[in-house]
Amino acid sequence: MTKPALLITAPMMDGVLRALDAEFSVHRLWEQADREEFLARTGPDIRGLATNTLFGRLDEALLAQLPNLEIIANFGVGYDNVDAEAAAARRVVVTNTPHVLDEEVADLTIGLVLATLRQIPQADHYLRAGRWERGPFPLSGTLRGRRVGILGLGNIGKAVARRLEGFGVPIAYHGRSPQPDVAYPWHPTLIGLASWCDVLIIVVPGGAATRHLVDAPVLEALGREGVLINIARGSVVDEAALIAALREGVIQSAGLDVYEEEPHVPADLIAMPNLVLLPHVGSGSLHTREAMGRLVVDNLIGWFRDGAALTPVRETAHLGHKC
Repeated sequence: MTKPALLITAPMMDGVLRALDAEFSVHRLWEQADREEFLARTGPDIRGLATNTLFGRLDEALLAQLPNLEIIANFGVGYDNVDAEAAAARRVVVTNTPHVLDEEVADLTIGLVLATLRQIPQADHYLRAGRWERGPFPLSGTLRGRRVGILGLGNIGKAVARRLEGFGVPIAYHGRSPQPDVAYPWHPTLIGLASWCDVLIIVVPGGAATRHLVDAPVLEALGREGVLINIARGSVVDEAALIAALREGVIQSAGLDVYEEEPHVPADLIAMPNLVLLPHVGSGSLHTREAMGRLVVDNLIGWFRDGAALTPVRETAHLGHKC
């Protein structure tokens, strides 16, 4: 039996590539000297596609070059790098990798909160620079006495909240609507949540609907003692407004794992000593990335073997089974 032709847009983990090579006739787009010539010649043969954020945005222009594409398997729970609505219009199912990274990202979020408030990286640098022998590290801020707001109480947001319960801090959230099975208070507006809390954790998806949702008025509402934590997507925060708010003391500090133009991080952020900046490592453990990779593979195999995708995204859920 002829193996289905599969296009992989950017490098993935070796285990993922080996598993896909065993099941599909694999084409690696990043290895092609002339991408346009390759797509013109091979595009009509491609039935499946695996992608990730290293490739950039998978848009209508690329989809048009793959007229027989059936499924896009995205490595990541966020899929704003894929034009899912354009895919749905072409009856192409899109899958992501939910659930398998929730706990890992939630763990990292708590670590980032504590590292930002207690200045853990700065204290490490202080010791390594030999400055402890000249005097103690300055006293840091604390999580004690703070109220934590969560923007986006999905699976990851709930996992973050469960961990925060162990710290005995008040928790509230903002989302499109209140969730009946959630005991935390719901704020109908983001401004209202930011005014209430002094640690604001961003856990919403990226995309046009959430672009610059956290802007200058939200940061002003968060206040001078406020700390912003973003482990979602850089596009959710107006980065220029954040830099201005930090420079002018509108908020106290920030812990960031994501940025507007990754991997570029503005020099203004890097220069600020009171921030904790991470290189988008929320799900970045070997254990979790392997689980994500397995789900990419399982979605593709499930589609071509059994006619069903395991985790279709909302926009293409109705296409998750072959007719």
